[in-house]
Amino acid sequence: MVALFRRPASLASALFTFRRVAAFSTTTVSPAAAFACKHSESRRNFSSKLMAGSLQVAQFPCLSDNYGYLIHDATTGETAAVDTPDAAAYKQELEKRGWTLTHILNTHHHNDHVGGNSELKTEGVRVYGPANDGSIPGMDNPLSDSDTLTFGGAEATVIDVGGHTLGHIAFYFPEEKTAFVGDSLFSLGCGRMFEGTAPQFWSSLKRLRDLPDDTIIYCAHEYTESNARYAMSVEPGNELLVKRVEEITAKRSRGEPTVPSLLGEEKLTNPFLRGDISDEIKSNVGATSDDDDATIFLKIRQGKDNFRG
Repeated sequence: MVALFRRPASLASALFTFRRVAAFSTTTVSPAAAFACKHSESRRNFSSKLMAGSLQVAQFPCLSDNYGYLIHDATTGETAAVDTPDAAAYKQELEKRGWTLTHILNTHHHNDHVGGNSELKTEGVRVYGPANDGSIPGMDNPLSDSDTLTFGGAEATVIDVGGHTLGHIAFYFPEEKTAFVGDSLFSLGCGRMFEGTAPQFWSSLKRLRDLPDDTIIYCAHEYTESNARYAMSVEPGNELLVKRVEEITAKRSRGEPTVPSLLGEEKLTNPFLRGDISDEIKSNVGATSDDDDATIFLKIRQGKDNFRG
């Protein structure tokens, strides 16, 4: 994927603090109405809700369209890099924050995710990555699905999200309702299917979709504008998507990032999470009644691969 990345005008890097965000409720009203109400409130209070906890996240631009992430535990002093697109950008952010790197958490082996590993892996820095991927530079702590990683005072659950690559994992902090998903799930999109199969990738996306609606999703790229154009082409009748695209366009016009997002809004607007439930998407990608869900996902993915809008 190629997308235009503009450095945030007022936010060269952002610092957030983990905490729980009030859950969406869809039990007494329609999903659309519940989302519209809760999403609006969550978005207005997003920054303030993230400013009361012990784990801090620094988000900053790397390369042309990547985001770099540092997770810091103020109590223990531990700091984890989530992927390492560019060592220089990470060193600069660490120096600015006064943090010392102790962990590298790699989601998969693509160079724009591990390119800084060798330079950043100094004495005492531990590198974690997918156990079924031998291409992670310096990896000394292989992780498999359902493994638990203890970081500072928090625990992350490892989720196998293969599909973009065969060995791709996400780091989910259940208490903090936060997930770092690499290139598996994007804001209004998902990664290209370079190595995996459609059934594998669809299974991975369903596992992410099963997380709570109020999960904060940190993906690796600023691809949202491009993804939004495709999403509108396959589900133009989704009024929540129309509203979200308006918000995205306004944000990017101000040079602001569209990441992170809330999983609840992805479930209701991201076509790659909706192929099994949206008749409009099925029709617009040419799905038939004989297609299973993985085949429908494949048609959505192929549509995005060939999209020129």
